[in-house]
Amino acid sequence: MPTTDGTTVLDDVAVPPRASRLDALLTRLGVTGVLARDGLLAAVVTLLTAGMLVVLFEYVLEAEDLTVGPAQSVVLGVATCAQAVPLVLRRTRTVLCLVLVVACQVVIIAASPPDLSVGGIPQVIAGYTIGTLLPARQALAVTGAAVPVGVLTAAVTALVSGNNLLLPAANHLAAGIGTYVVSALVGGAVATRRHYVELLRLRAAELVRTQQATTQAAIFAERSRMARELHDVAAHHLSGLVVQAAAVERQIDSDPEAAKAGTAWIRGQGKETLESLRLIVGVLRERPSAGGPGAGGPGDDGHDAPPPGLGALDGLVRTARALGDTVELVREGRPRELAPIADAAFYRVAQESLSNARQHAPGAAVRMAVRFGEREVSLEVVNGPAAGAAAAGSAGSARQGMGLVGMRERAHLVGATLTTGATPSGGWRVRLALPLHHEPVNTVPGAAAPVEGGQE
Repeated sequence: MPTTDGTTVLDDVAVPPRASRLDALLTRLGVTGVLARDGLLAAVVTLLTAGMLVVLFEYVLEAEDLTVGPAQSVVLGVATCAQAVPLVLRRTRTVLCLVLVVACQVVIIAASPPDLSVGGIPQVIAGYTIGTLLPARQALAVTGAAVPVGVLTAAVTALVSGNNLLLPAANHLAAGIGTYVVSALVGGAVATRRHYVELLRLRAAELVRTQQATTQAAIFAERSRMARELHDVAAHHLSGLVVQAAAVERQIDSDPEAAKAGTAWIRGQGKETLESLRLIVGVLRERPSAGGPGAGGPGDDGHDAPPPGLGALDGLVRTARALGDTVELVREGRPRELAPIADAAFYRVAQESLSNARQHAPGAAVRMAVRFGEREVSLEVVNGPAAGAAAAGSAGSARQGMGLVGMRERAHLVGATLTTGATPSGGWRVRLALPLHHEPVNTVPGAAAPVEGGQE
């Protein structure tokens, strides 16, 4: 799993991308499991050690004018190669691995000439592993205890050989600190970084889950409000249909013409109600669980009244102006009646757009345009950038809030298209367009077509 800094988490341990690629390669080759991979590492280190011994015996000893007897060479070669074998246990028996490496190092020091120091790779790997797997204090204690062993061995060997013991002891003290203690410190730093990366990954995953839960709660709440609006729309029209049908039933014999007119009205209202129901079917899918978001019943908020529509935009604009906003309302085209649920969606999008402009661009002028075309009805709300000193405080505000989630849900509900985004001047634009695929409904009675671009 990728983490925030480009590393990958495998088996709950964060490793760099190169290590993850190596892990994938070893898996394809069938080298899986801790023992198998540590065994492969031990084999590679053994081969490297053997190559270093060849260079040591063929070139270094001759260049340094050092002499090593045949028996001494055999002991030195076997002990040096054997020092890599305990690496098989480096992650399963970490301390035992270090003890065996130190034991082999004792033999190597005893078999080496006084001025020659052999070893390095297995000691560094063992010390590094101690640092990554053990707590810091314990790791320093274990690796620190390994240093005096080499120093004492070098001192005893020099004493037995009759040589000066101070210089070999000092050399092995420095070598022991570098190979054991420093390697453990590096391993501890790597382990700390891995734990930090893991915490970042867990925090990022928690933030994602929280954001998803918040978004779902907003969606459920919005769907619940839309469901209540649909209930109001359906109840209003169906109750009217029932009353009108009863009147038609009484007028069939006494006043056939009135009965025909009533039947035509019932037909129009029925088509409009069916259109609203068709728009909502399939959108309100699964219901939220009991006690979850949106599980409240009717009356939990102020949405029990029939929803307003485009005809109520004048009142919405007056309210916004009373709050100090600069709002211009423009209508273009001949007004027409929309399905109630679509009419309510346009009103809610206009309402949320004005609220967002007030919150994110205080003092900015807002232009709201409603266009009735032959093929679509659209609402466009555009605001400029925040005015004056308010711009600094609102520049970093995020537009992608829960309000846009609700607007998208409403657009999807009625089959409309919602487009949002920044304008070149630094403002914000919201456009809701509803295609008119069905046959057009009657225009609003008594409404004259306004002059193109006329202002309210």
